[in-house]
Amino acid sequence: MDLFFEIARLKKEKNAVLLAHYYQEPDIQDIADFVGDSLELARAAQKTTADLIVFAGVHFMAEGAKILNPSRKVVLPDMRAGCSLSDSCPPEAFARFRALHPDHFVISYINCSAAIKAQSDVICTSSNAVKIVERVTREFGPDRPIIFAPDRNLGAYVAKQTGKKIGSQMLLWQGTCIVHETFSEKKIAALKLEHPEAELIAHPECEATLLEKSDFVGSTSALLKYVMESSKKTFIVATEEGILHQMRKKAPEKLLIPAPPNANCACNECPFMKLNTLEKIHLCLRDEAPEMIMDEELRKKALLPLQRMLDWSN
Repeated sequence: MDLFFEIARLKKEKNAVLLAHYYQEPDIQDIADFVGDSLELARAAQKTTADLIVFAGVHFMAEGAKILNPSRKVVLPDMRAGCSLSDSCPPEAFARFRALHPDHFVISYINCSAAIKAQSDVICTSSNAVKIVERVTREFGPDRPIIFAPDRNLGAYVAKQTGKKIGSQMLLWQGTCIVHETFSEKKIAALKLEHPEAELIAHPECEATLLEKSDFVGSTSALLKYVMESSKKTFIVATEEGILHQMRKKAPEKLLIPAPPNANCACNECPFMKLNTLEKIHLCLRDEAPEMIMDEELRKKALLPLQRMLDWSN
């Protein structure tokens, strides 16, 4: 079976759209109708006119598409495709944390469950987190304290960029991403000796000590744009390795070196993202399953902060 042909045929037959995150395997990125980071994918899901949305990403992303498209069928190739960061913020524990700080404005990173979104005042992505915090400060005043969840590394980076004091002005939920916490500074330093001309570029989910040594920090799409536009020729890339496929396509003359993890493993690949395969995409298109089903009350609560983010981002 020619999976590329069959997937294209089924997409046309069912008026389906295939959305894929930058961290998907190259073949999936190449057959997708749209490839992007979390913010770009949320916008694409909001604008689609397709009857069927196939989300090649992880669970919270497909949830987001369903939140924005209650009348459309949303399918995820593998329902086991979760997220370590999302899992690090259980809804019941977060509710107790919020109850201790009732005066705080809650900003939640999009890498969280619908249940966490529903407890939030606004959602953010790594692309717009700094702007969202600045908007909250303008709209609600500099004295309004903030809870930032669930990623402590992104939260610390945003606090530094906006001048917020952690503890008094911004509280951080202590969640992390297993991929972005795995990079070895010792091995990166060795790479820098081997490639002294290389720039280190990193995603803000990485630890602060690595970000401080980076030449550029940005969201997945910002890293891609930086590589494309920079006059530099060599980059050490500290984020999930899937983005290197787009970087190589759009800047083929550049040398791209994935930042090495601490262990001798493929730990710089998200194991959840990589659960999606061409075979599973074909099956979920054919069978229109597994389908993302959401409680309508939860969906409506989660929609408000997500829509606020999209409105503010526009």
